[in-house]
Amino acid sequence: MKASAFVYPWDVVGDPEAPARIAALGVEQVTLASAYHSTRALTPRHPRHRIVTAEYAAVLYPVGHRWAGRGLRPYPAGRWAPGDTFGEAAGALASAGLDVHTWVVLAHNSRMGAEHPDTSVVNAYGDRYPWAPCIAQPATRAYLVDLAAEAAVRPGARGTELESLGWYGLQHLHAHDKTAGVGLGDAGQYLMSLCFCPACRTGYGEQGLDADELTAAVRDALEPLWRGAADDGGWPTVGKLLGEDRAAATRAWRDTTARSLQEQAVAAVRAAAPDGFQVLLHADPVPYHCGANAGVDPAHVLSVADGVVVPCTAGPALLTPFAEQARADTVLAASLTVVAGMGGSPGTLTTDAARARALGATELRLYHVGLASDGDLAAVRAALAAR
Repeated sequence: MKASAFVYPWDVVGDPEAPARIAALGVEQVTLASAYHSTRALTPRHPRHRIVTAEYAAVLYPVGHRWAGRGLRPYPAGRWAPGDTFGEAAGALASAGLDVHTWVVLAHNSRMGAEHPDTSVVNAYGDRYPWAPCIAQPATRAYLVDLAAEAAVRPGARGTELESLGWYGLQHLHAHDKTAGVGLGDAGQYLMSLCFCPACRTGYGEQGLDADELTAAVRDALEPLWRGAADDGGWPTVGKLLGEDRAAATRAWRDTTARSLQEQAVAAVRAAAPDGFQVLLHADPVPYHCGANAGVDPAHVLSVADGVVVPCTAGPALLTPFAEQARADTVLAASLTVVAGMGGSPGTLTTDAARARALGATELRLYHVGLASDGDLAAVRAALAAR
C-alpha cells in the first residue's frame, strides 16, 4: 500500500536534511500544504526554529494575477512562509525521490471571516462563525473554486488533496476553545451548524421553509440540549427534535449546495491540471457532518473525484461506505495519526494499516511527520519497512 506523509513547507525549507529523512521513512509521496489555515506547529528537528506560528489562513506561494481587483482573495503568508515556500520545499522533496501532491485547505479561514464578516456562517441565534465561510454565497463559492484550482495545481505537483470542501460548522479547534461544556452530540452539532445568512435563508425558502419559522424551530429544538439532555442518536435525533419534514428540507438545501461546490471545484482543478493529475477529497461518509473532512455522499463524491482521504485514527469503519461505491481505480486513503502526543499510535501502525486495507483502503496518509518525535518516526519507519 502506497504511503504519503503530510508535511508543511516550513518543515523542509531551511533544513537540508529533511527531504532525505522523510524519504527514509519509506513513504513514496508527500502531501505538502500549499494553502493552509492558521496554526501553531512544533518543528522538533529543524535547525533554525522549534515553533512556527502561522498567524492566519494563507497561501504558501506567490498569489496569482487572477485575484487582482477582487474583494475576496487569498492572503500571502507572512514571515513563517515568505515567497514561494511551497515551491522551494516541493523541489527539495522531489529531488529526494518523493512524489509531491498539494494539500489545500478551503472553507476554513478565520481572517476572511474577521475582515469580511458577511461571508461567515450565521447560526440560529445570530452568532457568526468567522472560521467558517458559508459555501452557499456566490462570491465565497467563486473564491473557493478559484483557490482550489490555483493552490492545487502548483509546479511539480502530481495531484492534490482538497480539505474542507464543504460545510464547516460549530465544531472547530479554535484558539483556547471552550465549547465542550455541553455535550451536543451529532444532532446538536448539526443544528448549531445550520446557517442563516441571507443566501441560506433564500435557499431554505426554495425548499418550502420559512426562514424565520425555521430559526425559531432550531432554537426550540436546541433547548433540551442546553439543559443537558443530549441525545446522540445521529440523524434520527435531528428529525425528532426539528421535525422530519423540516430536517429533510434543510438537508436538501445543504447537500445540494455542497455537492455542486465539490463538482465545480474539482472541475476547475482538472481544467488547470495536466493529464493524469490526481484529485482527492478529505471526506466523511456521513453527509450532514461538517468540518475539515467534509460530509459527502460516497457515491456522488466518487463520481466526481479520483478518491477520498478518510480519517481512520479512531478505527477504519468510515472506509466501508466508500469501499462499497469504489471502482477498481478509486483511491481510498486511510489517514492515520502517527504523532503519539496528538492521540496517534505509531507503534500500532502495522496493525492499523492492515485493518484499513481489509476494509478497502488502497493507500495510507500519515499525519504528520513534521510534528512527530524521533521515537514516533522510528515506529513509522519500522512499520513501513515491514509492508
